[in-house]
Parts: sequence; structure tokens; C-alpha cells
Amino acid sequence: MRKEKSDIVVPNCHHSRELIQEKRRMVFAEEKYELGGKAIMLRSANANKNDADMLIDYLKTVTGETRFLMCEPDEVKYTTDDELSFIKEHNESDNALLILVFVDGEYAGNCSFEGKTSSRRTKHRAGIGIALFQRFTGFGLGRLLLEILLREIKEQGYEQAELTVVGGNDRAYHLYESLGFKECGRIPKANKYDDGTYSDDILMALPL
Repeated sequence: MRKEKSDIVVPNCHHSRELIQEKRRMVFAEEKYELGGKAIMLRSANANKNDADMLIDYLKTVTGETRFLMCEPDEVKYTTDDELSFIKEHNESDNALLILVFVDGEYAGNCSFEGKTSSRRTKHRAGIGIALFQRFTGFGLGRLLLEILLREIKEQGYEQAELTVVGGNDRAYHLYESLGFKECGRIPKANKYDDGTYSDDILMALPL
């Protein structure tokens, strides 16, 4: 999972839901909402060139819109084949889920979770990532995505959701707090920017 360093009941929001589960594999087929007069559609990524290239272009854009994601735009070096492998890995996984979101038919961003399944001691935990184009923030879309993601995590039997938010990203921090996440640690100067400034990584967790 690419962790995007990064709201639960949504007013005026109506939805229909379809979730496909094959054995333990999760494929998020489609979920539709209305939010603030906008048509919202969520689905898993398709393992085709269109979705792969769309995700690469998205990463190159969103990493340049904010200091709060994983890298600089010129560090996004994924090829179409890389992204196809990434999509297939998630669609065939039994412990990870990638959800794309579209607003009035336009791709707006994604969210994901991945279980920490490297040992029996950690398999009760799931890590979260979320990132949106800046023009699609500010009207409750992030809250909606996190609500859905937490629902899916809980339904899969995980006991704790975890995320990392970059220091200074106050809007995201307060959103996560409003959902019940609590700060549980900080890594000082975890990120050093090209201008020589630093930011902390803030670790947050939510018992489910």
C-alpha cells in the first residue's frame, strides 16, 4: 500500500451499495452517494491502462498540491506496468482494499487500507491511507471516505485502525480526531523538505 500521510455519518447523503467478495478476496465493485448536491461513486480500480495511467497522473498532481503527502512530484517514477501490478495486488488481496472515488464522474482521489499481517501479533491492526485532489476537499468527501473505509476494516475483523498525519496538517488532524483517532506518538523531523524545513510525523490510532 502507498501510504498517503494524510468524515462518520454524512448529512444529506444517500447511497446504494454493492460489495463483491470472492472467497476472502475483496473487490469493491460500486457504491453510490449524493453529497452536497454532487454525485459520488466509489469502486475498486480496474486492472487496465486507463486506470493505471489515471492513478499515476493523480500521484504526480496531488504530491505537488500539498506538503503533507509521501514525496515530491518528481519522485513519482511509476510506470503503467508498475501501476497495473499495484492494482492487481490490491484486487487479489485478502487483507487490503483500494477504493477510488469519483465526483460527478471526475476522478477525485482514493483511500485504502492494508492489514499488518506479517505476524500473529500484529494481524489485528490495519493501516490507512487517503489523498484527494485539493479541489475536492472541504465538502465532506474525506469524512465520507474514511467512514466507508473504517466500516470495511471493522467488517473484516480488524481491531485497530492506524494512520500517519504530517505535523501542520491541522485540518486532517482534527478530522481524524472527530472520528475517534487519538495521537499515540510523534517522529520529530520525520520529513525534510527541499527548502530545508522539517515536519513531524504524527501517529494516530483508533480502537474499533
